Amino acid sequence: MTRGCLDTPVIKERGQHEVFCGLTSIIWLHRKMQDAFFLVVGSRTCAHLLQSAAGVMIFAEPRFGTAILEEKDLAGMADANAELDREVALLLQRRPDIRQLFLVGSCPSEVIKLDLARAAERLSEQFAPHVRVLNFSGSGIETTFTQGEDTCLASMVPALPASDAQQLLLVGALPDVVEDQARALLAQIGIETVHCLPAQRADATPSIGPNTKYALTQPFLGETHAALQRRGARWIEAPTPLGVEGTTLWLMAIADAFGISRAKVEAVIAAPRARAQAAVARVAETLQGKSAFFMPDSQMEPALARFLQRECGMDIVEIGTPYLHAELHRPELALLAAGPRLAEGQDVERQLDRVRAARPDITICGLGLANPLEAEGLTTKWAIELVFTPVHLFEQAADLAGLFARPIRRKQILAQGGPRMEAAE
Repeated sequence: MTRGCLDTPVIKERGQHEVFCGLTSIIWLHRKMQDAFFLVVGSRTCAHLLQSAAGVMIFAEPRFGTAILEEKDLAGMADANAELDREVALLLQRRPDIRQLFLVGSCPSEVIKLDLARAAERLSEQFAPHVRVLNFSGSGIETTFTQGEDTCLASMVPALPASDAQQLLLVGALPDVVEDQARALLAQIGIETVHCLPAQRADATPSIGPNTKYALTQPFLGETHAALQRRGARWIEAPTPLGVEGTTLWLMAIADAFGISRAKVEAVIAAPRARAQAAVARVAETLQGKSAFFMPDSQMEPALARFLQRECGMDIVEIGTPYLHAELHRPELALLAAGPRLAEGQDVERQLDRVRAARPDITICGLGLANPLEAEGLTTKWAIELVFTPVHLFEQAADLAGLFARPIRRKQILAQGGPRMEAAE
């Protein structure tokens, strides 16, 4: 393995930071798990955040909600556990389709020390076997943005049934179309027994054991990774399957783990890889030679930087990430050419100073920082879109490049006076 950025000193910052809390992960998790419900035990602010993030239509009935903690709950004047039990009973009576119920901790529930783990155990016993109740934290005190998915999946691992079967487990919530593409490629390579965590439905929940090998589809699943290893599963170390190179190396690593020849993999991926390379090359014409600056948001930053540097010819000024996981980010850092600064955590004012000094062609950051930077004449990309949009594997590689190219093209058009518009006759 090349050293790449593995020896680059890491700037560790522990100041004010600008990220969404882990509750926002519910937006994509509830779409993925079709018979699950996410009940946030929190305040009206939590409810407003989720409604704003999801853009829920008035006639839609989503599979998430908020058990509102009122003033009397926060003041200890009411039995919060009794109230929670009542709300859960009413919810399950009204929604008999629910098979998995997640009690999601928030800042308010953590502040009053409401033991949701014990509540989940109590409610699981009450509503078993029809409903399994689990708990995880999405609190902004404990988690940032994508870490909500990590704590959710980690909460599921101890309850997975045991199995000695030889199998592959894909870990991380992917859009259904991308998951189908991954299964199809793996089947052609010769790996038939493939399960996913999370599964789309409770009855497809995977089993796990010492003969389970797992590949991560997201680079922010540190707690889930540790939980799977505690269950005896074996990790397949590989880059995240973003871009042509990342997808190729990810598939090759899986094939190696199952004793499948690389020649077989090459034969299977030759056509989709060639299509993806050609499509990325067309988009990369806009990105070639441009500079990018990543502010910390999702832990996807090292993988995205690797893609932009190696496949799109961009100069990466700084890679900021909420947490730099030594194991999970190692394959990405090894591939990155030395040069970018690495920053873990955030002191937002100091990092903004570095952005202003560098004046990059594009800054990847959260929503709260994008508009102020745009007002200063800097081009930005919303980091949240990189999680909501299908970007993994060969078929989405050009779409991933396009997410960065469009803001740059837009600025170029505006700098030229914008497109001319003809009056309609």
